[in-house]
Amino acid sequence: MLAELDKSNLPNLVHIDPAHLGLYFDPENKYTVPYMWGTTGFMYDTAAVPRELKSWKDVFEPAPDLQGKISMLKDEREVIGAALKYLGFSMNTTHPEQLATAKEVLSRQKPYVKAYTSDTNRDLLVAGEVVLAHIWTGDAIRARDAKPSLKYVIPEEGCTIWQDNLAIPKTSRNKYTAEIFINFLMRPDIAAINANTIKYGSPNRTAIQQRLIDPALLNDPGIYPPEELQRKMEWLIDVGEAIEIYDRIWTELGVER
Repeated sequence: MLAELDKSNLPNLVHIDPAHLGLYFDPENKYTVPYMWGTTGFMYDTAAVPRELKSWKDVFEPAPDLQGKISMLKDEREVIGAALKYLGFSMNTTHPEQLATAKEVLSRQKPYVKAYTSDTNRDLLVAGEVVLAHIWTGDAIRARDAKPSLKYVIPEEGCTIWQDNLAIPKTSRNKYTAEIFINFLMRPDIAAINANTIKYGSPNRTAIQQRLIDPALLNDPGIYPPEELQRKMEWLIDVGEAIEIYDRIWTELGVER
């Protein structure tokens, strides 16, 4: 469905950190260019929870003051993946026994979850309707801007790492213009403006090296985590036929699609 990119129109690729190129979904970057990246951890309100939370255990075995005040992403792979990570398994496991154990964790947690949502978790945190939310990086940082008592956590067990990419459909009638626009987005000053606005991690190494991105964001370990935490992160990859087990767990958990 995607058009192969003409890299002669993408000279600004030189500014992209090689760590964000050649990933499993497009090893030669024939079709995609990195745009933003981030993680999936959790955020809690330090005003309501006056102790440090740092583990998936706090999410899946919540203390009484958290029960009923938790939101989880409405995302099958993310939620099941977080439970797997908590158990010490790969987020991409295909082992039925490991997945069954993850289902047990999620079933025990469900009575304490106020909502499964990927759209309103930030609003719920800011409004105080939940005090802990499973959340993506940028949503978390923007929520903190609105409510400074909120703290984003990359759990000590690790979490999902993901990347948003730019691509062009095969059906595009303006492929050249699209490539010029992608190249524009990779210009370090433009990449910095976007990173400062969206507050996700930027793959633009030049923008980072030249300190064009807000130092408060660059120094935030929730956005640019230290290497020891990055080593514990996993990309969510295609699990093949095992996706049927994931689907069944999600259906039996009773979360509306």
